[in-house]
Amino acid sequence: MDRSQELFDRAQKVLPGGVNSPVRAFRAVDLCPRFITEAHGAYLYDADGNRYLDYVCSWGPMLLGHDHPEVRSAVEEAVRHGLSFGAPTQREVEMAELMVDMVPNIEMVRMVNSGTEAVMSALRLARGATGRDKLIKFEGCYHGHSDCLLVNAGSSALAGGHPSSAGVPEDIVKHTLTAQFNRLDTVEALFQRWPEDIACVIVEPVAANMGVVAPAPGFLEGLRALCDRYGALLIFDEVITGFRLAPGGAQEYFGVRADLVTFGKIIGGGMPVGAYCGSRALMEQVAPCGPVYQAGTLSGNPVAMAAGLAQLRYIQAHRDLYAGLEDYARTLAEGMRSAAARHGVGVAVNQIGSLVSPFFTPTEVTTFVDAKGSDVGRYARYFKGMLERGVYLAPAQFEAMFVSTAHTRSDLEATLKAVEETFAEL
Repeated sequence: MDRSQELFDRAQKVLPGGVNSPVRAFRAVDLCPRFITEAHGAYLYDADGNRYLDYVCSWGPMLLGHDHPEVRSAVEEAVRHGLSFGAPTQREVEMAELMVDMVPNIEMVRMVNSGTEAVMSALRLARGATGRDKLIKFEGCYHGHSDCLLVNAGSSALAGGHPSSAGVPEDIVKHTLTAQFNRLDTVEALFQRWPEDIACVIVEPVAANMGVVAPAPGFLEGLRALCDRYGALLIFDEVITGFRLAPGGAQEYFGVRADLVTFGKIIGGGMPVGAYCGSRALMEQVAPCGPVYQAGTLSGNPVAMAAGLAQLRYIQAHRDLYAGLEDYARTLAEGMRSAAARHGVGVAVNQIGSLVSPFFTPTEVTTFVDAKGSDVGRYARYFKGMLERGVYLAPAQFEAMFVSTAHTRSDLEATLKAVEETFAEL
């Protein structure tokens, strides 16, 4: 680890915390972050020559694994024609057409440069379209770092928002209301208190930033019904679930209609990109068609579009890949539960689709309150044990494991062997 430590020491002198995103700092697991040099298939390689079986997958978008030949070929071809134009390209049109074809209930797409930007823009559109100011989000659901979403509701789901980051004025978040994921009663209470003021409800259809927590039966359907009753819009934040649960995302997987949908880096094959989408009636309220302003000088970058098109076209042509991903993830989760039982380790393992999350708590995890009961110190020890055995996980308890098509049966066996040995040490 000498090279990674050397790079981290240098980084801390010129980057805040030595990183460009907080979770990369490995502070929650009290380790030096590994500096990655390359990635192929299901594996990462660090600056010290170590190889790791990767379950972070660049935080989700590497559904086909790293360096997929079709994606790489598309990027190489695009690069030969230039890196950026700041002008329309054919690939933007093709990407939007493909997304409209694959995703239920969307007719138009606006490309942006990140998931944070997509969500921020979708919220502005929801407010502009409804003429209302307030929004409902859920405690434990992360929607990027725009000001109005950096909110912790405290102990009361009926309270207005309070900033959970320095630099966010109270006035910015006073219209942000927070409810409890999987608790429809907390959402209905907010609507009853502000029946004509709430523009939208934004939700991760599967919570994946408190660890993986699936929606309870009827939860998403209940949100749809409440939004319809009170004239609010329902926004699905699919930066994590988009094209990962199904070719049409969570709307296809759960059969619930959203008014607006946001996507992130998966539509760029892992490159920095995002999008927000909806009906023609809603999206034509965005400039230059309508009064809701949003712009991006480099949105629809031609190289990112090439990578995304290659990945989504592959997914569309191989819809059966989702069955294999889910089978792998289910087997992994079941193996983790069995190992935990054998060694007396209190672990709740949640799994849906290709998403898996172990919580170091003996109780079922269906809400953020449940998730917060996890033993983060024990997770840190688990993380260290797995890393020592060549398995790269998210360096924090409240994140997801991602499975890709590059993960093989032998990778699964190696992972479960590492789990068995690590749980024995715990």
